[in-house]
Amino acid sequence: MPSTDGVELEIDGHEVRITSPGKIYFSKRDDTKLDLVEYYLAVGEPLMRAMRGRPVLMQRFPDGASGNSFFQKRVPKGAPAWLETTIVTTPNGTPSRALVAADLAHIAWAVNLGCLGFHVWPYLAADAAHADELRLDLDPQPRVAFEAVRETARELKALLDELGVEGHPKTTGSRGLHVYVRLERRWDSYQVRSAAVAVARELARRRPELITDAWWKEERGERVFVDFNQNAPHKTVFGAWSVRPRVGAQVSTPISWDDIDSVAPDEMTIATVPLRVAQGGDPWSEIDRRPQSLEPFLALHERDRAAGLPDAPWPPVYPKMPEEPPRVAPSRAKRDEGGPPPAGRSQP
Repeated sequence: MPSTDGVELEIDGHEVRITSPGKIYFSKRDDTKLDLVEYYLAVGEPLMRAMRGRPVLMQRFPDGASGNSFFQKRVPKGAPAWLETTIVTTPNGTPSRALVAADLAHIAWAVNLGCLGFHVWPYLAADAAHADELRLDLDPQPRVAFEAVRETARELKALLDELGVEGHPKTTGSRGLHVYVRLERRWDSYQVRSAAVAVARELARRRPELITDAWWKEERGERVFVDFNQNAPHKTVFGAWSVRPRVGAQVSTPISWDDIDSVAPDEMTIATVPLRVAQGGDPWSEIDRRPQSLEPFLALHERDRAAGLPDAPWPPVYPKMPEEPPRVAPSRAKRDEGGPPPAGRSQP
């Protein structure tokens, strides 16, 4: 059992103190705070490939995965002088000084504060003007089995192949899948979101019984929602190799397309993923070598605009956007108009 007082670790040239290293963070196997630090060190190379240089939003769980949590956008006072930070802006325009995932010492420092995983911005701190990741979130609605997510991923892969674009899937650490497209640093987050809207709409057109692009939950039914608003400006997404606040310590794990049919997301944990990486390597090892163009997606977006489709709804924390439809749920709109509530579910 590790000391209850603390341990000093030398990581990337910095001394990082881990206090209460034996504190249980994940109750299923009694994984401790130090176990979590050691997990991140074990997957350090692929973790840094995915996150290095990016601002991260910390969600802190002082009592482990089963306890309460709070988000901390700002690096707290008293942080070590070597800590790298950057200014980020929230959707309402509030600036914050956020942690940058500069190296593994920064990761271990955050874990010591109770940060189990990391919510990552889609740009490098050194180039905040350009979003270099398109993040396609395949989100199964309640009562939708993971097989439907697998099938949605296959449809997405077919679309990417048609467009000549390379994508990289990962488990979310929960019920869905993410597919990342690492982009050339040429486009801003508004353009990347437009691309995501176009992808969601195209997939919903192809498989309306399986996939939906409906922003309003009442319209989604028992389908897989392609959450385009994960690409809205200032939006973070749960990062690759990050550990979810679940008692089993599940990991949001990069996988290959060949793994889609066999992957069991709940089995990807801090106990199993390091061995998986040691034996099979990093499925995202080429992600930085071949940044992709957003142009094929923007062509889909322009096609939809030419067909008269408006912008898709934005989340409520954002100001009203040009060409956005009324930001009100269809059932409420009907009530406001004096009509009956809608029956059944609408198709995309």
